[in-house]
Amino acid sequence: MGLYDGYLALRHRLHDADSPSHVAVVITERDLLEQGAYETLERFLRWAFEFGAERVTVSVSVLDEAVVPTLERELRDIESPRSMAVRGPGDRERADEPVQVSIGLGGKREFADVVRDIAEDVDAGDLSPEDIGAEHVEERLVFQDEPDLLIKTGAERLSDFMIWQSVYSELYFTDVNWRDFRKRDYLRAVLDFQNRQRRFGR
Repeated sequence: MGLYDGYLALRHRLHDADSPSHVAVVITERDLLEQGAYETLERFLRWAFEFGAERVTVSVSVLDEAVVPTLERELRDIESPRSMAVRGPGDRERADEPVQVSIGLGGKREFADVVRDIAEDVDAGDLSPEDIGAEHVEERLVFQDEPDLLIKTGAERLSDFMIWQSVYSELYFTDVNWRDFRKRDYLRAVLDFQNRQRRFGR
């Protein structure tokens, strides 16, 4: 660890505020075409757990669904410090593992699938419209946990990230591109989170 990275790590360790328990990162399929992109992701996962995270979500936005099988294969092969669940556009199985990877399963699609399920339950008489609450949505989501900190590299847009789950997340944008993302960039994001006063929509 370099001197500056060590300084940031010390600031993090001495900070009064808690680290984010659930960290999410939004990257694009184009980010993963860059040389060393998967190695950056492996390091990112190690940094997250090293500095206090208990869960990490990786959201990969995809423009061409034809690349999804290749991305799934490559991402399943990365060295993850914890068990990992990978879900693609057609998956509905809930992801519970400490590392969760979403490939092309955008927030709009996931939410639309949930609405369709609820409508089917209403149509079957299993659920009354007036009884529908947030819990009926949340229990049907593939990715049910809400990130504390959401990091987006390279641009200030979320690329159809988990719409429902991230409503109270702290957003951190950096102009550092994914291929250049370093431990110091991660620590800056965590320190920024620790310096914020979370309001949860209030």
